[in-house]
Amino acid sequence: MPDCLMLLDTASLYFRAFYGVPDTLRRADGTPVNAVRGLLDMIARLVTEFGATHLVACWDDDWRPQWRVDLLPSYKAHRVAEVVEAGPDVEVVPDPLEAQIPMILRTLGLAGVAVVGAAQHEADDVIGSYATGAPMPVDVVTGDRDLFQLVSDSDGVRVIYTARGMKNLELVTDAVVVSKYRVLPEQYADFATLRGDASDGLPGVAGVGEKTAATLLGQYGTLDALRAAAADAASGLSGSVRLKIEAAADYLDVAPTVVKVVRDLPVPSIDEIGARLAPVAGEARAELEALVGEWNLGGSVGRLLEALDRTE
Repeated sequence: MPDCLMLLDTASLYFRAFYGVPDTLRRADGTPVNAVRGLLDMIARLVTEFGATHLVACWDDDWRPQWRVDLLPSYKAHRVAEVVEAGPDVEVVPDPLEAQIPMILRTLGLAGVAVVGAAQHEADDVIGSYATGAPMPVDVVTGDRDLFQLVSDSDGVRVIYTARGMKNLELVTDAVVVSKYRVLPEQYADFATLRGDASDGLPGVAGVGEKTAATLLGQYGTLDALRAAAADAASGLSGSVRLKIEAAADYLDVAPTVVKVVRDLPVPSIDEIGARLAPVAGEARAELEALVGEWNLGGSVGRLLEALDRTE
């Protein structure tokens, strides 16, 4: 089996599991286990179906980094449950899901799945840093369109897009991004900046939607070139678009840095974190199997163990 690195946008997946698996599945003490079960089943299927040999569960050590907020205060502001002065703000997370996160971490640890986060950065940035210059093909698993900016046929990076559910996974390549948005993957961050994204608190440029953003980038190539054209009366850019770009100058000064995924974090190597998948053995396997009964994990653990057994 050729080597392939799979990078999980872990929070995206466990949120999807939480809302997609009935919360009637509970431990004896009443704690829900639907997100745990769902995530383990997702990993088992993904590893098997896409032939991953290496796996990293990328983690949000800071889901809303202050440096992004300083640049754009509206960034994810609608998802803040509590502002914390000396650390990451508290995200709105349903209590029944919050209670399962320690269980998710424990099961991943026992299964030998590497979990990696980075201080003051999101999982997206960890993903970007591992995907950039990876020594093998990369599959990024996410329901977040922002990570389309990492897609690169030439570098062997594609996205396994989960937005339509695990029964309707979509493999996103260069051609898919172009077909969907009429921009190249390397233009996607500029495209998202212009278009905006209410789910992330990005206002975009007023009066510039997806079609206009794609047309402008098709003509000028980059946001920087578009802004240069807007500042040049002889550029041929229409007066109405020029006014829209000029009116959004303050936003456009900062938004690209917020939207672009960080690609150069000093993350440990995939060898250092033990990202290569292997069968679970010994005490770890026994403990994981014991949790099936203790935590009412049904067949999810067994399916994950079977998937990992096949990686040998």
